[in-house]
Amino acid sequence: MPQGPRPSFNRGGRNPNFRREQQQEHRTNRMIRVPEVRLVGENIEVGVYRTEEALHMAEQQGLDLVEISPNAVPPVCRIIDYNKFLYEKKKKEKDMKAKAHKSEVKEIRFTPNTDDHDFDFKAKHAEKFLKDGNKVKTYVQFKGRAIMFKERGELILLKFAERLAEVGVLEGMPTMEGKRMIAIFAPKTAKKKMDTKEAKEERQERQEHRAAARQEREAAREPRPAPAASETRPVVPATPAAPPENKPE
Repeated sequence: MPQGPRPSFNRGGRNPNFRREQQQEHRTNRMIRVPEVRLVGENIEVGVYRTEEALHMAEQQGLDLVEISPNAVPPVCRIIDYNKFLYEKKKKEKDMKAKAHKSEVKEIRFTPNTDDHDFDFKAKHAEKFLKDGNKVKTYVQFKGRAIMFKERGELILLKFAERLAEVGVLEGMPTMEGKRMIAIFAPKTAKKKMDTKEAKEERQERQEHRAAARQEREAAREPRPAPAASETRPVVPATPAAPPENKPE
């Protein structure tokens, strides 16, 4: 019995590489279906090429044609090792993530009767937190009748702000939240300038140039001195011309 045509599982004319394209971050090789592309990168002559020609160039080098900027006209591509490109990109993102500091909010608790020793101990912890780039949430806890000593709690927090002035900034005046008086400190970012030998020399050279330019401007504004008497020539008055003589005819 003759068999009919085999059913096609590619219904609706879908591209069999559709799911793969969705998983990949960039289109590569035969996934690039535009008529022409702009090639950039090393070991090639930058310019616009037919896509088939660009694919042939990539195959000759044993590399991949990778679409870098799909929204450009024409799309921008590079001939690279795609797996190596992804590996280096992920490694770079991982390093950046590891270096990125996650800021946290550290809490420090006082009572209206906190003594000087406990105050200094907690101030050292707060300084360390702020130097590490974290915020510090400081509060005075009032229990029972201690709520009557709000002024004492405010004095503690303001004294704490004065102690942390070099490394932290008080974001606002202390405020009451329930039975707590709260103050939040943010780390102070200090820009350190590297005073190298080259920087000193460059700064000194700029100062010398400015001094020389200033002297030139001052010299241009000064009035010129009058010439000495020996150098001046006496002015001889012009002799009037004699009237013509009338000769007898």
